[in-house]
Amino acid sequence: MTSEIKVPTLPESIADALIVTWHKKEGDPVRRDEVLVDIETDKVVMEVPAAEDGVLGKIIEGEGTTVSAHQVIGSIEAGSASGDAAPAATEAPATAEAADAPAEADDAKVGQTSPAVRKALAEHGLQAADVKGSGKNGRLTKADVEKHAAAASQSAPAAAPAAAAPAPAPAAASSSSTPLPIVADGERVEKRVPMTRLRARIAERLLTATQTTAMLTTFNEVDMSGFIALRNQYKDKFEKSHGVKLGFMSIFLKASTEALKRYPDINASIDGDEVVYHGYCDIGVAVSSDRGLVVPVLRNTEHMSLADVEKTIGHYAEKARDGKLSIDEMTGGTFTVSNGGVFGSLLSTPILNPPQSAILGMHATQDRPIAVNGEVVIRPMMYIALSYDHRIVDGKGAVGFLKTIKELVEDPARIVFDL
Repeated sequence: MTSEIKVPTLPESIADALIVTWHKKEGDPVRRDEVLVDIETDKVVMEVPAAEDGVLGKIIEGEGTTVSAHQVIGSIEAGSASGDAAPAATEAPATAEAADAPAEADDAKVGQTSPAVRKALAEHGLQAADVKGSGKNGRLTKADVEKHAAAASQSAPAAAPAAAAPAPAPAAASSSSTPLPIVADGERVEKRVPMTRLRARIAERLLTATQTTAMLTTFNEVDMSGFIALRNQYKDKFEKSHGVKLGFMSIFLKASTEALKRYPDINASIDGDEVVYHGYCDIGVAVSSDRGLVVPVLRNTEHMSLADVEKTIGHYAEKARDGKLSIDEMTGGTFTVSNGGVFGSLLSTPILNPPQSAILGMHATQDRPIAVNGEVVIRPMMYIALSYDHRIVDGKGAVGFLKTIKELVEDPARIVFDL
């Protein structure tokens, strides 16, 4: 019996998707729930699992093909994934059965890895069974693969013969997102690769934001010494009590939430000729991933504690690294916070995330001389930036909003005591 492999239902507003990777070849055995193919949309990578045990039949749509929802892209010939080898297995000694068990576990391990991990394994020519996973239940992470590859390269003989490893296939080189190195022998090498759907979507939205909004940015700076002292005093107790570290992002999200209550225009959006005011705070947090920038949304931050914020951000960051964020987790949002400081940015102008009317940019904390009570002192300072749509937000409100965040972060007890 033959069953069809179909593209799953695509999220609303997404018309088509791109087949990125087939993890099986025609004729390969497959197991129920084993990932067969990765399909990329504008925002997420969707994994299509096998509906039953059997053998992969004809692949109708290959890698790089644009497909639509429910389109048939392949088939599975139903039956035992092990094929004709099953009867022979019953006659084999128990030791042979035990020897087959690790192979089955290794296959399951491959099926459980994320698209980013599978890509890293392919780039380094590794198998999932070769790498020890450090994630939950032994799950592989991209860092595990990179660490294993680095260790292997350091332990390999420096003068290994060229025949020791097969030459890389040209297709693998052309599909890799790794930039070509600058060569010293004068050879001028170039590589042209198609833009991913996510990168194309990011480019489209950023261009739209700059062309269709009256974007303006105002700046301020925050003395982080008060919060740093408070965090140093309670960080161990906080982590022990809540199982998560206390970072800068949570205090800025809570400060932003309070500021949004005081300045509702910044928590609003334009819909045609109308202004929509939101009676809740859904704040997006910009997260960098291998596929590009994604913005998962924390819902109702007005009801979240600092610990809730830190846990949710950590959860989203892990899902972003594994390519597991859903469309629902990245849609909506009434305001956005972006922390370029984690990459060392000292000052920048963040771009709006339409239809939101504003975005807060955090930056690196740096010791700088400032004047306090007529004296020059050294304090850990952070520049913050608020980009806003001048069609709906006036300069006075934008400056007041940013000043409110400054005051709350510099005196974090006001957030704790809701003052």
